[in-house]
Amino acid sequence: MARRGLASDANAEVAYIDTSETVIELPGGNVRLTPELSFVGGFEDLTEATRRPIYRTLNAAGREIPGAVLPHPLGKEDAVKMYSTMARLQTMDTMFYDAQRQGRFSFYLTSQGEEATAVAAAAALEPEDEVFAQYREQGVLLWRGYTLQQFAHQLFGNRHEPGKGRQMPIHYGCRDLHFHTISSPLATQMPHAVGAAYAMKLQQARTVTVCFFGEGASSEGDAHAALNFAATLGVPVLFVCRNNGYAISTPAHEQMRGDGVVSRGPAFGIPSVRVDGNDARAVYNAIKAARQIAVDGCRPVLIECMSYRSGHHSTSDDSTRYRTSSEMRSWKARDPVARFRAWLQAAGWWSDAQEADARRTARQGVLDAMDVAAKEELPPLGDMFSDVYAGPGLPWHLQEQYDETLSLLRDHPELKPPGMPMPPPSSS
Repeated sequence: MARRGLASDANAEVAYIDTSETVIELPGGNVRLTPELSFVGGFEDLTEATRRPIYRTLNAAGREIPGAVLPHPLGKEDAVKMYSTMARLQTMDTMFYDAQRQGRFSFYLTSQGEEATAVAAAAALEPEDEVFAQYREQGVLLWRGYTLQQFAHQLFGNRHEPGKGRQMPIHYGCRDLHFHTISSPLATQMPHAVGAAYAMKLQQARTVTVCFFGEGASSEGDAHAALNFAATLGVPVLFVCRNNGYAISTPAHEQMRGDGVVSRGPAFGIPSVRVDGNDARAVYNAIKAARQIAVDGCRPVLIECMSYRSGHHSTSDDSTRYRTSSEMRSWKARDPVARFRAWLQAAGWWSDAQEADARRTARQGVLDAMDVAAKEELPPLGDMFSDVYAGPGLPWHLQEQYDETLSLLRDHPELKPPGMPMPPPSSS
C-alpha cells in the first residue's frame, strides 16, 4: 500500500501520496502508473508485423503447412462429408442464383467464396448448439440436414414455407435444426444470441450459441452491445465474423481503421483468434477449440474468418461497379472448395469419379426441388394477417384490413398473385 500523510500550513491540510507508488487500485482492477505521456493505437501503427496473424493449416493449393497446430485432426468421414456439403452448396447457389435471374423468384444471395467458413464451422459444432445467422450461412443448414426441397419451398414462398410466405427469400429458419430465422436488419441477431447463451448458462447446459455476422455488421451498435453483454455476463457464445472484404459496396478499409474485427475482442475481454476462412480445416479446428473454451469457461469467444465474397452481394447488386475484374478473378482462383478438394484427393479420400457424381446428383436435386416448389400453392390470403395476435379470430382493425384486401383482389383479380388460394364468396 502507498503511504499517505498530511502537509499542514496555516490555512489547509493537503493530502499527499508517496512518490514510490507504482500501482493504483481501481474498481476494475489494479493499473500500473507511469510518468510518461504516450498514446496507444492508431491506424498508422498498423504494419504487417503488428497485425494479428491468420491461423492456416493448408496453403492456397491445398497442401499441408509444415508444423501447423491441429488440436482436432479431421478424419476421413467428416472431411468427405464437409467437402460433399460444400460442393452441394456451390451447385445449389449457382442454380438458385440463375433461377432468380430467370424471374422464378424475387431474390437470392450466394455463399460464393465463403463456403468453407459456414460448412466447417457447422461441422465443428454440436447439433444442439443454437445458430443465429446473418444471411450467408445456408451451408450450416445443409450440414445439419436441411433439404434442397426445403430451400426451394422457402425461396418460392409457397404453402410449405415455415414463414407462410411473409419472409423474403433466403430468410431461412428451422426449429428442429436449432437455426433461428434470419432477419434482414444487420446485427439484430447478435444481442439475441447473447440472451440465448445467458439462458444456457442459467440452465447449466453444455451447449453454446453461435452468432454469424459480417464485418459490415460489426459497425452496428448492436454488435458492440452484444460483445460487451457477452463478456460482462460471462456466457457461452461464439461470435463468428465472416470478414469477406466488402459490406455490400463498402470495402473493409473504409469500414474500420483498426486491425479488423479480431482486435476488438481483447478490448471487451473476449479471447479472440483470426483464421483463414478459405481453409476449411483451419476453420474446423478454430471453432472446435473456441467451443471448448466457451463451454468449459462459460465465456464468449470471437473468431474472425478472413475470406472474400467472390460473387455479387446479392441479385440486387453489380459488384463490377466498385471492384475490378482482375481482383475478382484472382480471388476466384483461390476457391476454398477447390482447395479442400485438393487436400482430400492428396489424402486418397476423393476421386474425379466421386466429384462428377456429386455434382450431377446435386444439380438434379436442385432442378427437381424447384419443379416441385413452383407447382405448390401459395399461402392463403389470411396468412398475411394471422399470427400477430392470439385468437380466436382477428382483432377488429386487422379484420377490416383483411376484408378490404379481399374486396380489392376480387374487384381486380389481375393483382392477385398466381397460385394464391382465395376464400369462396360469402353467401350473405
